[in-house]
Amino acid sequence: MAKIRNPLQFSRYFSIEQSRLSTLGVFDPTLNVDAKLFIDPLLLSHSKHTEIRQAETTYKVFFSEIIKLLQASRKEKDIAWRTAYKKLLFKEIKGTCLGYGAASIRGSGFGPKLTAQITATAKEIIDLGVTDPDLFIALPLLEENIGPDLISDMATNIILPDLLNFNKRIIGELGIPAEPFVLKEIPIKLVRNPREARPTPVILVPTDILRKLPVANDWDEVCRVALENAILRDKVNRLIGEIWKAKTRKDKGKIRRSALASKEAFTTLLDAIHEIEPTSYDFRGDPEGILVWRRIHETIAASHPLALKLKSQTIDDAYTVVTQIIEQFTHLVEERGLSKELWHKGERRDEKSVQRIFFAVADSYCKANNLDISPEVDTGTGEIDFKFSAGYDARVIVEVKLSDSSHVVSGYERQLEKYKIAEKTKKGIFVVIDIGKMGKKSERIWKIRNDMLGKGHPASEIFVINGKIKPSASKL
Repeated sequence: MAKIRNPLQFSRYFSIEQSRLSTLGVFDPTLNVDAKLFIDPLLLSHSKHTEIRQAETTYKVFFSEIIKLLQASRKEKDIAWRTAYKKLLFKEIKGTCLGYGAASIRGSGFGPKLTAQITATAKEIIDLGVTDPDLFIALPLLEENIGPDLISDMATNIILPDLLNFNKRIIGELGIPAEPFVLKEIPIKLVRNPREARPTPVILVPTDILRKLPVANDWDEVCRVALENAILRDKVNRLIGEIWKAKTRKDKGKIRRSALASKEAFTTLLDAIHEIEPTSYDFRGDPEGILVWRRIHETIAASHPLALKLKSQTIDDAYTVVTQIIEQFTHLVEERGLSKELWHKGERRDEKSVQRIFFAVADSYCKANNLDISPEVDTGTGEIDFKFSAGYDARVIVEVKLSDSSHVVSGYERQLEKYKIAEKTKKGIFVVIDIGKMGKKSERIWKIRNDMLGKGHPASEIFVINGKIKPSASKL
């Protein structure tokens, strides 16, 4: 997570039941925090919303025009090439609250260098005789600098008129206030984001076109479907056999060459992409833990109140309150079932997801105690997980690790100490959540701490929290 302050959900601000948004098929954004979800162009035709199904036509027509321009181009930077380039030079569209900028709703858009790279690669593919508009979806598999955020931004730019029609209908059904905006020369009334100082719209997005990552983002899914289809597997083996070992940049370069060796080779790649099941993100199960922290943030302090009092803005008093918050988090995980949120269908959630859950608990208690919590602050030596502060001088650093991480020992021995120096504080706390595979890590970090204390040096406190799901009483 990047720095997050006072996260606010759309539904809460406008007093809308989350179940109503769910029924309408609308993503409930956090207005000042991007969700790591992306618009996948391959899901447009499967949407239940008329406006979004129309967006597929908008998308296809746009790229059909690009293809015609690049077919007409005879050399780089001639009139047809430059026209295609300008169409692909997408500007930033603010307001969807999606992407990698976890504490921002602002994207980056396409720069001139990247746009030129995309145009050149597209021209190379089209010169093979490929005219399928979906060729642009395959670009992340072939180019290093094109990721899911850019594919999502590209789709947002292209289908914006249809997305705005969707917003017009939904805002009308919800009966919430809207203000006039102009996006890409389109006048439209949208909801204003109350968390932005400058007038910025909220662009609501249907849930059924969102994924954790667009379908064609890495080779794993492509390889899987190719293996499951005998005919396709044989074609892949014959034409782009390098696909099976795409693990490094060097391998990716080899695959690019083999995929662009002929029209049949590239068409085989597109066939594999189209074979992937077009399913949107499972919002109910939330397997990646992208959203669970928000629910915890909204409810945990009310359902499990914690009486805290910051007596003064001194480092010792701040440390006492932070310790109490971590003890409460431990209690909630070990005794009140919060451990269930650290897992999904028997698989532990990733470390970032667990850190967001810790943030949700800690922030809800910080609000009542005039404490500031800053997730992942860049100190110049790297990013710490959390910094708690009461005033300027009272700073407490907290690092959160999962027990199966290979960085548990180094995180305590070196990383946390560097962060403390960078933040000019002697107070640090190291939290290890035991979800298995602890091995001797606990023994080693306690030894490091005791050795430091034995030499008269300050040493950060250690909390080891049992994050394993307890069996029900009937199974004990």
